[in-house]
Amino acid sequence: MLKITFCPTCGSRKIKKVRRNWSAKSHGKSYTVPLLEFYECPVCGEKIFDRQAMRRIEEHSPAFAKTRASKVHAPA
Repeated sequence: MLKITFCPTCGSRKIKKVRRNWSAKSHGKSYTVPLLEFYECPVCGEKIFDRQAMRRIEEHSPAFAKTRASKVHAPA
């Protein structure tokens, strides 16, 4: 489990784990990951995502839609 105690960008010790809806754009399409858990620095805005958060982002991102479709339709 990832435990971050200071921001790697600005060095602030105020960085903390948050859980909220996170939105982004990919290939011109907006998407939202509900209740994503990640670290965020209130000083500089840096966001750090662990492996679990990245997997959830990939599940929702249009950039990975083709990869997901090929896995669903892959021959057994």
